[in-house]
Amino acid sequence: MQSSLSRRRLIQAAPLALPLAAATAAPAPDPSALEVFPMQPAALAGEMVTVAHGNFKRVKELAEAHPSLAKASWDWGFGDWETALGAASHTGRREIAEYLIEKGAPPTLFSATMLGHLEVVQAFVQAQPGVQRIPGPHSISLLLHAKAGGAAAAKVYDYLQSLGDAGAPPEPPLTEADAAALAGTYVFGAGPADQIQIKAQRSALQFTRSGKTTRGLVHLGDHMFHPVGASAVRVKFAAEGDVMVLTVFDPDVVLTARRTAAP
Repeated sequence: MQSSLSRRRLIQAAPLALPLAAATAAPAPDPSALEVFPMQPAALAGEMVTVAHGNFKRVKELAEAHPSLAKASWDWGFGDWETALGAASHTGRREIAEYLIEKGAPPTLFSATMLGHLEVVQAFVQAQPGVQRIPGPHSISLLLHAKAGGAAAAKVYDYLQSLGDAGAPPEPPLTEADAAALAGTYVFGAGPADQIQIKAQRSALQFTRSGKTTRGLVHLGDHMFHPVGASAVRVKFAAEGDVMVLTVFDPDVVLTARRTAAP
């Protein structure tokens, strides 16, 4: 009897040992993922937001492997946060936007605008007057989201047009000569990445820290700018003697860089 009970106990205990054996045989976790656990690796979020601008195939691959990435967001610089759905919305990628919403991405005023949901957009404006003036990622206006939606969003576009202030506000003029005079390499430290490239694209400026994403600058007048998608940040250019100096405020001084070379 004692032998029989022992065998029974052994049989009953055997299933409890199987998950342990399976876990022992499983592949080792990715060390880079464990470094940020329980958060997901930032690179995955960045990739999802990037491909949501137009690569539907990769969006589906990422969402099937990691369903929560349907809600991913990414800071392109200066606090220019963008979600995967936001990316699809301002590029007019209806199939990506609808897929992300289906997978759990919260719909927004911007996605509703691009998708042509007129009653939703009207309800937003009625509930929060002035909401049509809030820019989306990269300072892209609500009106341009409607334009990106094409024919399906034509009624939304007409409605926003009728409001008179759903587009981007006009910028003070910046001549090509003024833009060229501010371009160059600005250094703020001794490291190889401690420099900023300011490039002139006709009458517009682009801001790039070495190794980071290029950001456009919106002119506010008197050589003061804000980066796209970050209207509270200020980038100011001023001459100190023979040297041009760039200062970033957010709202306090973040850094001061001196131009070492002009283009």
